Amino acid sequence: MIQNTKYLRFLLFIFFILNIGAFLFKIVSAQTHSTNDTRIKIKLLKQLKTNYHHENFGFQNIHKQYKIKKNITIAVIDTGIDPNHPLIKNNLWLPKRKTNAQHYGYDFSKVAKSTYRPYDTHGHGTHIAGIIKGIFPSARLLILKYYNPLASGQDNLRSTIKALRFAIQHNVDIINYSGGGPESSLEEVKLLKLAHQKGILIISAAGNESSDIDRKNTAYYPASYRLPNIISVSAHDQNKNILPSSNFGKKSVDILAPGKRIPSSLPNNRSGYLTGTSQATAFVTGVTAIIKYRFPKLSLRQIKAIINQSAKKSISLKNKCLSGGLLDANAAIRLAAKISSQKPRNLAKVLPIISNSPGQIIYRTSASSN
Repeated sequence: MIQNTKYLRFLLFIFFILNIGAFLFKIVSAQTHSTNDTRIKIKLLKQLKTNYHHENFGFQNIHKQYKIKKNITIAVIDTGIDPNHPLIKNNLWLPKRKTNAQHYGYDFSKVAKSTYRPYDTHGHGTHIAGIIKGIFPSARLLILKYYNPLASGQDNLRSTIKALRFAIQHNVDIINYSGGGPESSLEEVKLLKLAHQKGILIISAAGNESSDIDRKNTAYYPASYRLPNIISVSAHDQNKNILPSSNFGKKSVDILAPGKRIPSSLPNNRSGYLTGTSQATAFVTGVTAIIKYRFPKLSLRQIKAIINQSAKKSISLKNKCLSGGLLDANAAIRLAAKISSQKPRNLAKVLPIISNSPGQIIYRTSASSN
């Protein structure tokens, strides 16, 4: 009996040691995972700073801490997201519920495998979300997947419309749409006008076909709709030149933003460089979010005018975009502060109106390229 008792105590002791070891291993593993996450975040933010966060582009000191006046929700209509990427996983947001492994966004793409798990198998959406987070760390990102590479242009357009409707119904502040195509849609226009009525800004890519999207036969939607709540964005390089691949338009494109070899997050804890007006669009979304965050009383019209009026002017861009210049984050924030302090009767002097009247809608049936 004594031997059995000793044997039993020995087994309990071994069991206790094994459990303690497993517990400590979990703690170390969690700490290691957390450390790796932090390293990835720091690496990406440093890469962004090295490329564009300096005085030449007006991004220095834009991450000062301010008292939260309003949470800013940004709908990212794109190819989905890697919900576990350390740079962005804490920024994912859902209406009326918390995100988890089984529900971290919505998939509106054709033949979606899971409505609530819009995983990014392409990489584009994760990259765009990372840029927005890099510019505006407090962003609440509502992930809405529209893109299926095997779907037709019309199918992807239908998915876009579903995503737009969802974002508008849930009263997001900004919609980042780094996509588009040659087809217009009356239903899409109606939704964008509804978004305007609700004070929702649409930041839209101008496209990468080296085309003048003012022209009917080379228009790119939704950028070419020229609606008052759309800020259409083309891309420039580190030397302030428009990218050869970027679309342009004196009436249809509002402004240029950084778009050459932009570092950001990619699925599976990776990072990498992508180029295009999609990346430039995310920069404008981030700066617009900062303005809405710091100056919540500014109207949609005022914010759009601020982005355009504060642009860093360039003679070479005079006929390429409405503002005739490049996004200047600090100049935009300073102008927003100035306008916020003005009385209504003085606003016309501070903020002249830039014409951006809607153009004629063109209906097409050709497949869009995204």
